[in-house]
Amino acid sequence: MENFLASWRPQLLSVLRIVIGLLITAHGTAKFLGFPVHAFNNTPATSPIGYAGMFELVLGPLVLIGLFTRPAAFILSGLCAVAYWGWHAPKSFYPLVNGGEHTVAFCFILLYLAAAGAGPLSLDAMVRGKK
Repeated sequence: MENFLASWRPQLLSVLRIVIGLLITAHGTAKFLGFPVHAFNNTPATSPIGYAGMFELVLGPLVLIGLFTRPAAFILSGLCAVAYWGWHAPKSFYPLVNGGEHTVAFCFILLYLAAAGAGPLSLDAMVRGKK
């Protein structure tokens, strides 16, 4: 069982990056473009949530397409850490109670992408001449 998906590891890294990029981008589009409909629609640009939305709207697509993935993912990971400790943690110690479990998951997945890179299905790989 250990080697069942081992040959797919590089491609699955790219799939993970694409999915996380889409999810992060959706946070930014909800805040500034009103899509999808969410409580964060029409967030003021100068609010803390608005600043986060700017990072999500710019860096989320970079993670999605795999361009400058490591620095973009690292910055977004830090953004998620700030969001967790500044917004969720004061409500309760427990992520399930304070609503921050997704933020913690994003933080560590993005940190992993910052360390692992974009994978083979990315513009980073294409620029470096890797297939």
